[in-house]
Amino acid sequence: MRKTNIPNFIWMVLITILISTFAYAGDENTPAPQGEQQAQAISADDMPLFPICVGGKCGYIDRTGKIVIEPQFDWAVSFSEGLAKVEVGEKWGYIDRTGEIVIEPQFDEAEDFSEGQAQVEFGENWGYIDKTGQYVAEPQFDSNCWDFSEGLARAKVGDKWGYIDMTGEIVIEPQFDWASAFSEGLAAVRVGGKWGYIDKTGRYVIEPQFNWTSDFSEGLAPVRVGDKLGYIDRTGKIVIEPQFGWAGTFSEGLAMVQVDRKRGYIDKTGKYVANPQFDEAWDFSEGLAMVCVGDKLGYIDKTGEYIAEPQFDNAWPFSEGLAEVMIGDKWGYIDKTGKYVWEPTN
Repeated sequence: MRKTNIPNFIWMVLITILISTFAYAGDENTPAPQGEQQAQAISADDMPLFPICVGGKCGYIDRTGKIVIEPQFDWAVSFSEGLAKVEVGEKWGYIDRTGEIVIEPQFDEAEDFSEGQAQVEFGENWGYIDKTGQYVAEPQFDSNCWDFSEGLARAKVGDKWGYIDMTGEIVIEPQFDWASAFSEGLAAVRVGGKWGYIDKTGRYVIEPQFNWTSDFSEGLAPVRVGDKLGYIDRTGKIVIEPQFGWAGTFSEGLAMVQVDRKRGYIDKTGKYVANPQFDEAWDFSEGLAMVCVGDKLGYIDKTGEYIAEPQFDNAWPFSEGLAEVMIGDKWGYIDKTGKYVWEPTN
């Protein structure tokens, strides 16, 4: 076998790189390159936080169970778009991820931020604020006011529903007996007892014809025909025949369906991936779904296998790697192996 000769100048380049590498690694005070510093900062800023309550006050932990915002609020909820609503006294405001109040508690009720705006109640009416706390739509709507979705929010005026844009202007006149949020460019609406779908101009894409419908998700939507539910595509064509007593929206490729009072999961061909066996079941989130057997809740994976046996009195979907669970009146967090990262507390 012929021996390969490496030119001297290449050896010099390699030696220089090695010396620089060891010099950098050996100096603990040497700052990381700017790109790495930015990545570390972004990572810290994006680290998920989870609300907890201790001794009647609420704060936040990170994914490891470490307290990062000391319990100090009367109530606290999860962060959304960088802010979290908290209750102080009997008023609601918003904090940032450092725990600093950025919008003073002043609202009678408040909702999470969605697409840069949040619903708030002041007096008996609802409006919308931006992340500085300034009103983008003064309180003027009935209590039935909803989050923005795909740039529009449904709003009720009198006994009819329509849609507003982010300036608070009505862009689809109130005319529907009920209206759902826009999802995948379409919104389910009810007129005279029948459901159909409109686009963002208010034009019917699927004429009202179903006894009930829900949102489009992953290209399909559950609809009721007679007393059974199936699924349609965006043209209104039935792609999974009505056969279920109940049907949920698709999430991560699977949908919950009910047959003979038991719930299971199907794929987009209508094939069962988990036969109906649960008393209750919810959408998959981060690869896992909550299910109920008897009066206890647990979690399954997409094969139908338990990662946490039914044992909880209440539970919520996985988000950012953790799920909130309750035993009695105490609540904590588990990871995707079913292990506690925050033991249940009051």
